[in-house]
Amino acid sequence: MAGRRRNDEEMALNMTPMIDVVFQLIIFFVTTVDMENKALDTKIRMAMAPHGPAVEKKDPRTIMVDVDHKGRISIARATMSADVLRQVLRKSVADYGPTIPVVIRGDGKTRHEEIKAVMDACAAAGLWKVKFAAVKEKA
Repeated sequence: MAGRRRNDEEMALNMTPMIDVVFQLIIFFVTTVDMENKALDTKIRMAMAPHGPAVEKKDPRTIMVDVDHKGRISIARATMSADVLRQVLRKSVADYGPTIPVVIRGDGKTRHEEIKAVMDACAAAGLWKVKFAAVKEKA
């Protein structure tokens, strides 16, 4: 009987390492999601597009370009000129190819001329997957 108890104890599964890994994954995903939200400029009030399609899957290579109501261009809250944007996009194309998607988040009060400058920078870099972000419904 004593030998049998010993075998049962040896066969027990230690769950501690598995729980540690699960907690590490939770921490990783929570911080990653938080970083993505901090990269977006919350001052931009996008236009309404209630009939537009909702985004189902997001390509992790997507470049989000913000254009505020004063026409300032930024990526991840780093303000830049249209020429610098063009250089950044060209570098991205050189590193990852011309299939990188670009999403332009324009403020509802932004002049079309400012949005066109971003589109021209995308075209000059050879990027053709350009989308516009809008709000489906009011929050």
